[in-house]
Amino acid sequence: IAKEVAKLLEMKAQLGGDEGKHKFVLKTPKGTRDYSPKQMAIRERVFDAIITCFKRHGAEVIDTPVFELKETLTGKYGEDSKLIYDLKDQGGELLSLRYDLTVPFARYLAMNKITNIKRYHIAKVYRRDNPAMTRGRYREFYQCDFDIAGQFDPMIPDAECLKIVHEILSDLQLGDFLIKVNDRRILDGMFAVCGVPDSKFRTICSSVDKLDKMPWEEVRSEMVGEKGLSPEAADRIGDYVQLHGGLDLIERLLQDPKLSQNKLAKEGLGDMKLLFEYLTLFGITGKISFDLSLARGLDYYTGVIFEAVLLQQENDHVEEPVSVGSVAGGGRYDGLVGMFDPKGRKVPCVGVSIGIERIFSILEQRVEASEEKIRTTETQVLVASAQKKLLEERLKLVAELWDAGIKAEVLYKKNPKLLNQLQYCEDTGIPLVAIVGEQELKDGVIKLRVVATREEVNVRRESLVEEIRMRTSQP
Repeated sequence: IAKEVAKLLEMKAQLGGDEGKHKFVLKTPKGTRDYSPKQMAIRERVFDAIITCFKRHGAEVIDTPVFELKETLTGKYGEDSKLIYDLKDQGGELLSLRYDLTVPFARYLAMNKITNIKRYHIAKVYRRDNPAMTRGRYREFYQCDFDIAGQFDPMIPDAECLKIVHEILSDLQLGDFLIKVNDRRILDGMFAVCGVPDSKFRTICSSVDKLDKMPWEEVRSEMVGEKGLSPEAADRIGDYVQLHGGLDLIERLLQDPKLSQNKLAKEGLGDMKLLFEYLTLFGITGKISFDLSLARGLDYYTGVIFEAVLLQQENDHVEEPVSVGSVAGGGRYDGLVGMFDPKGRKVPCVGVSIGIERIFSILEQRVEASEEKIRTTETQVLVASAQKKLLEERLKLVAELWDAGIKAEVLYKKNPKLLNQLQYCEDTGIPLVAIVGEQELKDGVIKLRVVATREEVNVRRESLVEEIRMRTSQP
């Protein structure tokens, strides 16, 4: 088909036709999308909820450039490094688009010699992926990150990060969710006692990370077939990675004859126990599961790792709820800042990233299904006129309202019909109409109409601003 199409296009070009007219291909680049006003209204709601939570926990905000020196990003992401966008050399520097907000944050800390900060950063990142856009995966997308950098007592900041995820997911009312928690040290210790050679830790780790998408049999055959692990080691790993639970499981593993002999695993389990004690104090352990299959592919994690998944109850008969995919993730990365610091000074960090796109695609589908009307503007009042020749009066009044901080609009016609002005309010959800008329002008009043109930009151011009504020203030 492609060949035939090419032939036809060639013939068309020879025939000429639209001389000098260039036909534009009207599409967004692969893996990207436009957002309509309605979609942006939903997005802004989500961003507001997230930012409110970050601020409630005392975070400051920073920003960094959308591209970094290529060497800044190289070697930080493990197998995912192939997804980094490299830019053409312009002006003597090799640059790449940022892949996440964590590595730029580490670079920022090292460069400015900052050893202590609690910050959030919301910005676009770029991945040269072949994404499934229907599931909220893109090549350009927002990340919402919250991180705590600094030397503190173990697991207190880590527990707060999990509390933040819990608050945001509860607040957005996305349905039931589960936050899976593990620790890189427990994983590495487990690999060691199962007989995985050191050189294979990371690559076996990225296989384990696929357990949420693939059954154990497939993951096992990838480990043995593609990655050259012995079948015995794979089976030993299988015994562990299928375990999940809470404090009871941590206690059980602390008694495990093999794991408890491993220094790394023992440290990790000790911290995990402490973490669960703090999470109990925060009252959120009901939604938290210690899950040995959680690996998270990124190379820079050094301690606690976590991921939040939404659960979908397919129907009443299903015992196990089905996961819809990850909507937040994060963990502890104590070595990343040290990689950038000329003296190798370490700044311990722990952070979380909220998967805004996945959350947004769920909320968007929900709004579509419920046919809920979404307002795309925040206009409180339309300044209208009932008779002709009142444009000047409308413009004077709308300027008074703007100057008083009221969100107001006026139709861009000299003599609009009153019916059209009221219809405009119906269509866009504007709650009030301030009507200017000849008689009202003489009396020094404005007729204020409530669109929903059609009730009208005369308000003295000097108290109009107050009246509008009172009627549109959110309870």
